Amino acid sequence: MAKKTSNDPQKPVKPKKKRWYKQIWEIYQMVRKQRPSITFWILLIILGGTGVGVVLGQLIGFPIYVPILVFPFTLLGAMFLLARWAEKAAYSRIEGEPGAVSAALGTIRRGWNIEDEPVGIDPRTQDMVFRAVGRPGVVLISEGPPHRVKKLLETERRKVARVIPNVPIVLLQCGGEEGQIPLPKIASKVQRQKPKLTKVEVAEVSKRLRALSRNKLPIPKGVDPQRMRPDRKAMRGR
Repeated sequence: MAKKTSNDPQKPVKPKKKRWYKQIWEIYQMVRKQRPSITFWILLIILGGTGVGVVLGQLIGFPIYVPILVFPFTLLGAMFLLARWAEKAAYSRIEGEPGAVSAALGTIRRGWNIEDEPVGIDPRTQDMVFRAVGRPGVVLISEGPPHRVKKLLETERRKVARVIPNVPIVLLQCGGEEGQIPLPKIASKVQRQKPKLTKVEVAEVSKRLRALSRNKLPIPKGVDPQRMRPDRKAMRGR
C-alpha cells in the first residue's frame, strides 16, 4: 500500500506557527507606520537604560555585572512601550468603522459571553448595539451618536428584560462624544462592572438570550465583525 505524501489532498495541512520574533517584528512594523518615532524611543530605552547600568556599576564596583543585570529590564521596558503603542495603533485603524465595538469586545479574554454580531441594528444609520453577558449581568453597548442610539439601546433593554426580568442590565455608549466611552476603553469599562451573578447564573442567562438571536438581524453591507477584529496578540504585545 502506497504511503501518503505530504501533498495528499486528504491530509490537512497545518499552518505554520509564526516565531515569536516574527510576531514582534510585524507589530513593530505596524506601529512604525503610524508612529515613526517608535524606533527612537526603543533605542533610547535600551541604550539609555544600559548606559545608566554602566555608570551605576562603575560607582558601586561592579562594572560588568550591573549592566548585564539591567539589560533585560531595558528590553522589558521597550516591549511594554511597543505593546502600548501597538494597542493604540490597532484601535486607531478600526475606530469609526462599523463593527468596531465588536472588535474591542473581542479582546476580553475570559468570563464573558459576547455576541460577535450586533443584537440591534438601525439599517438606515448603521447604528448598532452589541451584547455581553458576564457576572455583572447583561451589558448592552451601543455604537453611534448619542442622540440616535439612546432609543435603540432602550429597545434592546426591553427585549432582554422580557426574557430575564430579574437580571441587571447595564447600558453603555461607545463613541467620542460627551457622555460616551472611547473605543480603547470600552473593554476595560465592561470588565470593571461589579459582579452580581454566579457563573451558573451567567450560563443560564446566556442560554435564554440565545433565543433572541435565533432570528438574526441582517448585517448592513460592508460590516463584518469577524474581519474587523484586531489581532489579540498584537493588542497584548505578544
